[in-house]
Amino acid sequence: MSPIRLYMLQSGTQVCRLHDIKMNQGNGEPYEIPVPWFLLTHPAGNVVIDGGLAAEGLADPRAYWGSSIDTFRIVMSPQEGCLAQLSALGYGAEDIDYVILSHMHSDHTGAVGRFPNATHIVQRAEYNYAFAPDWFAAAAYVRRDFDRPDLHWHFLDGEASDGFDLLGDGTLQTFFTPGHSVGHQSVLIRLPNTGHVLLAGDAAYTMDHWDEKALPGFLASTVDTVRSVRKLHVIADRTDAVVVTGHDPQAWPRFRHAPDFYD
Repeated sequence: MSPIRLYMLQSGTQVCRLHDIKMNQGNGEPYEIPVPWFLLTHPAGNVVIDGGLAAEGLADPRAYWGSSIDTFRIVMSPQEGCLAQLSALGYGAEDIDYVILSHMHSDHTGAVGRFPNATHIVQRAEYNYAFAPDWFAAAAYVRRDFDRPDLHWHFLDGEASDGFDLLGDGTLQTFFTPGHSVGHQSVLIRLPNTGHVLLAGDAAYTMDHWDEKALPGFLASTVDTVRSVRKLHVIADRTDAVVVTGHDPQAWPRFRHAPDFYD
């Protein structure tokens, strides 16, 4: 039986431009961002949240990720793939019961289909959009990550699914936070000693975005993006949660990373 622990992990970095992360900022200045993902262990089941980039793509990045690597160059070793990192923590592929996807951009789908016993949990709107994205978003979705036979999916339906309690005891809840993508969701974790941790995902790229000082460089809807951050502020204030943003190179190193954990 697993104790309740939250592990923070990273599948390398991506080198882009500052304006790709903070809209209209930086004048083309290079910017390197972390690619976080998470493992929650729990007596009722072990949960991977996102999973980072797919290690399978490293052999031929352009063939796997396509033109997106021209904007977001991947810096990652095979040992930083989700399966390798879980193995280093003592977990095999068969030990993961759930995979939660904040959304289905390729830097968040590296765990899909890698765990034979896992139920994959995603917003229905995001899943549907991933198979037929608009032209401006198409490079962000890598179909070979998620278009896999025999996967078990569980779909959530927008705000009606807010507060979805995966493990039945309030340890993990999801909240619909569209804007960065049409079906983005964020995850609220409650730990016995640490208290609440809010995994904002790409609903808030950086603390500048969280603090309403910058819009993200990529979004599906500006209005939804702004309103989702406001919604997350209400959740964070209500629960006194530690906030973890999606790709902040200044904030991310301040957290405790695996093999260390929060409990």
